This record gives sequence, structure tokens and C-alpha cells, in this order.
Amino acid sequence: MMPEKKYQGHHDPFAFTVKLFSVLLLWQILISCETDLEVIKSFPEDEHMPSQSMVNAKIQYTDSARLQLRLTAPEIHNYSQSTEKYTEFPRGILAEFFDRQGNIESHLSSNYAIYNTDKNLWEARDSVVVINKDGEILNTEQLFWDEEKKIIYSSSFVKITRPNEVIMGEGFEADQTFNRWKIKKIQGTIYIDDAK
Repeated sequence: MMPEKKYQGHHDPFAFTVKLFSVLLLWQILISCETDLEVIKSFPEDEHMPSQSMVNAKIQYTDSARLQLRLTAPEIHNYSQSTEKYTEFPRGILAEFFDRQGNIESHLSSNYAIYNTDKNLWEARDSVVVINKDGEILNTEQLFWDEEKKIIYSSSFVKITRPNEVIMGEGFEADQTFNRWKIKKIQGTIYIDDAK
């Protein structure tokens, strides 16, 4: 009867295989990590990636401690690394303008908005609605707000609903609170019968 062979230490083929597999696995992980870091470092800085992002944001603009504007947006992306700096509101915006007494003077909403930082120019698109303190409602698909000139304007089709009439036209301009306005090319006016 032959004596039973016992493998100890490095002579055990199973232990040697496990050790070899562990070393190879560790080496593969290290190479993989190094490769991933090199790949990430090799990416050029992408102008189309936001430098900052926010969700469920509420921003207030004040002047001399007086609230002038409150912006609410479900999602905001700021692109300060791009050649043209801008802030995008891909899921829409609600802007509320306040008078000197702190009352809401008008508000604007849209399903998409973008703000060009260099030009101080806002663009609202897709189901734009502006309502002033008199209850007049502006509907359009595209509207610009020039912060420096303090005006809102559009060259698109607009509809203004007032208590007793609906006015439609092509192109529009107003002060930023939508209290004084004019439609450039009136296409029609519908008078509303209060009795009905």
C-alpha cells in the first residue's frame, strides 16, 4: 500500500491556482482602472455638458431688498463653459413679477426657456402664457424678454384674451409686466357677449 501524498504550501495545486487567479484578477482590475482614468482624462471638455444643474429650483431676484422677480423651474442647466454662456430650463419655467408693494403684477409660464447671459435675453417657447394683474392673458409659442430694455416681444402668432374680447395677430410688444402692450399685425378681434 502506497503512502498518501500530502500537498502543503506552494505544492498544493488548488491553492496555487486560486493564488494565480487572484493575482491575475487584481492585475486586470488595476489595468482596467488605469485605462478608465486615461479614457476619462482624454475626453475633451464638452461645451454641451452643463457646468451646474439644479432640480426643483426657486430663485428670487431682489433690488434694494425689494422682491422683483421669482423664478420656479423643475430643472435648470447652466452652461458657463461654452463660448456662448446660457442657462437652459428644459422642463419649463414660471416667472412671477412683483410691484413695489410686493404684489404679483404679472406672471409668465412656458414649457421651455433659455437665458442668454451675455445678451441678458430670455426666450420662452412652447405654450407660453402671460397673465397681467388685469386678468389679460397672452398666448403664443415664442416670446422674448429683454432684461435691459424691460420689454417682452414676439414675432409669432399671438392671442390676447381680455374680459370682453379676444384679439389675434402676428407680432407683439409690451412692457415686461404686460400692462402696456400692442399687437403689430392684428388678424381679428372677437367680441365676447357678457350675457352669454
